[in-house]
Amino acid sequence: MKWTFPVVFISCLPILSISLSAGPSLKTSDTEKRIDELLSKMNLDEKVGQLVQYNYQDSEKYKALIREGKIGSFLNVPPDAATANSIQKIAVEESRLGIPLIYGYDVIHGQKTIFPIPLAESSSWDPVLAERNARVAAREAAACGVRWTFAPMMDIARDPRWGRIAEGAGEDPCLGAAFARARVAGFQGNDLSNPESVAACAKHYAAYGAAEGGRDYNTVDVSEKTLREVYLPPFKAAVDAGAATLMSAFNEIGGMPASANPLTLTRILRQEWGFEGFVVSDWNSVGELISHGVAASPGEAGILALSAGVDMDMEGNIYQGQLARLVREGKLSEKLVDQAVRRILRVKFRLGLFEKPYTDTNLAKSILSKEHMAQALDAARKSIVLLKNDKKLLPLNKGMKSIAVVGPLADSRKDVLGSWSGRGSEENAVSVLEGIREKIVQSVKILYSRGCDVTGSSREGFKDAVKLAAQADAVVAVLGESADMSGEAESRSDLGLPGVQEDLLKELVKIGKPVILVLMNGRPLAFSWAAEQVPAIVESWQLGVQHGRAVADVLFGDWNPAGKLTVSFPRVTGQVPIYYNHKNTGRPSQDNVKWTSKYIDCPSTPLYPFGYGLSYATFKYQDLKIGPETIAPYGTVKVSAVVSNLGNRAGDEIVQLYIRDLAASMTRPVKELKGFKRIPLGPGESKTVEFVLGSDELGLYNPRMEWVVEPGDFQVWVGPSSAEGLAGQFRVVE
Repeated sequence: MKWTFPVVFISCLPILSISLSAGPSLKTSDTEKRIDELLSKMNLDEKVGQLVQYNYQDSEKYKALIREGKIGSFLNVPPDAATANSIQKIAVEESRLGIPLIYGYDVIHGQKTIFPIPLAESSSWDPVLAERNARVAAREAAACGVRWTFAPMMDIARDPRWGRIAEGAGEDPCLGAAFARARVAGFQGNDLSNPESVAACAKHYAAYGAAEGGRDYNTVDVSEKTLREVYLPPFKAAVDAGAATLMSAFNEIGGMPASANPLTLTRILRQEWGFEGFVVSDWNSVGELISHGVAASPGEAGILALSAGVDMDMEGNIYQGQLARLVREGKLSEKLVDQAVRRILRVKFRLGLFEKPYTDTNLAKSILSKEHMAQALDAARKSIVLLKNDKKLLPLNKGMKSIAVVGPLADSRKDVLGSWSGRGSEENAVSVLEGIREKIVQSVKILYSRGCDVTGSSREGFKDAVKLAAQADAVVAVLGESADMSGEAESRSDLGLPGVQEDLLKELVKIGKPVILVLMNGRPLAFSWAAEQVPAIVESWQLGVQHGRAVADVLFGDWNPAGKLTVSFPRVTGQVPIYYNHKNTGRPSQDNVKWTSKYIDCPSTPLYPFGYGLSYATFKYQDLKIGPETIAPYGTVKVSAVVSNLGNRAGDEIVQLYIRDLAASMTRPVKELKGFKRIPLGPGESKTVEFVLGSDELGLYNPRMEWVVEPGDFQVWVGPSSAEGLAGQFRVVE
């Protein structure tokens, strides 16, 4: 029987279970009064001390500095409450003013219960899931004494050579903004002073993901318009959600380093957005102003960074060594120092550190709990993307006689954790081989061979792998990148399968047995040969502690995959940067037309487009409705479509809405994501999915950097990916 249920979804910022539509203010009259009182008691050295963060070392030097009030924060404190409390005790009970320390740590996708890497998590297209994951991460981090996480990473990345693409939500600002809000909400909760909440830190501000050549720390050169329309929306969403802190980036932006940039740090962040928290530098990015060539000395670097709006110096030794002297010499206003101190104290007060500076050791009971592990499994399942499934090879029959599991990553627990895996341990993780062994009945024979290493040129293991594969009913090849091949300082010039893995895959395909390629990686890879020759491909990313169980659930049909790509996959490395929301150019690509923007040796289109992903169910889109067909510049238009599940099993579909402004005062992308919804559909079930578009979705920055909605025709698509969907039009008129 066919039923129709309406699903309403407004814009690209879904309502979260923790409602933060405008973000709770960090400012209260009581807090500001307490800050005034404390500032009046602080001497200059104590003020500067609040602006200093060091990488923790158990040394008498640091203990002395804490007693003197000359350190405001540590990162990388050992992960146990007892150690955190013992250090905090020095600050609270042995320093003159008793100002508590704030401990920061890179809790990127989990503390001990490790979730999918953020790029994988975004493939779920489920911000509420991301919020829940962040809440678990916050709970476990706080139990270890960490009240400040250097996450979420908000960098839009269009070049998968850049290793840190693994830490973000992909290439789209709309999707990135939705996940920004979700992750901030999860980390901070409804009450920042809750002992199980942590302050979020939106990073890396700004445009770090646009590093030239995909090479980490490299130069960025983008226009202010591109900055505002592409790279800043996730940060704006994080600020609107109440993010307590931001981190300034390593890169320069058009000639001005991000850690000394008054446009981004003061004019946009504070004056336009009203940000009330504080900005911390990335590791020594204040000191690196000298390397950038905008400062000739540590003193100049300190003046530039503090004046631009960097409040805390992470491991730069610039503020500690220079600021007090500069103030005394009349080269730096003490008011600037006071302003930065105020912002940092504001966050410490809102975290409740003055009232409850010590970590309750009972909180550790939540770490790796059954509830947390169940959440990790749910997240891992929802993040998997099915890229290919010829002749419905998947799901596999659990009752087959034998399965060969092959590949250097098949039995790895370490690599499933991915980069920046907090305090996660491989002993708590499940490999793909283990997940398969748990899933199938004992009568099924599991054959395993490593085949080759992740990198390197040795083919010595090929013979054994091929021999075992020939004996099996089906072959599961687990290939890709090790955990340390993506993340910070892990840029790659070649996006193919590393080492001789593709050669191993070719040998396995030659046997003639059904081959399923399970990719494990922290970035999009280029694998055109496999896309043509391998009948089934599963993009598993790096899914955390429950990786193996989630993959096995998909392979054997206990979970219907629904994830979709949030970043385009290139055919070859030479196509990058590649992204769906590109500009049209004056000569857009046309097949068989020479004088157009294209390659002579490769299609211009990606191997797999943004928003793409398959399911074991079959979905149909129909009955597109747009109304009214004509609206005023600041009116709204409703767009809806009916989505039906034609298959015989339940599944989730991720419905996507795209628009194009066909003619504007400045060039516009060929498509822009403006709404999405992940909906469950039973066999034969239909739902009407409705979107509402208004000025936030239809506007652009004009040459004066003003957000405006211009009259003209708009095209709209509702469909399963950026490459297909039902199409219609509406018009904006004066």
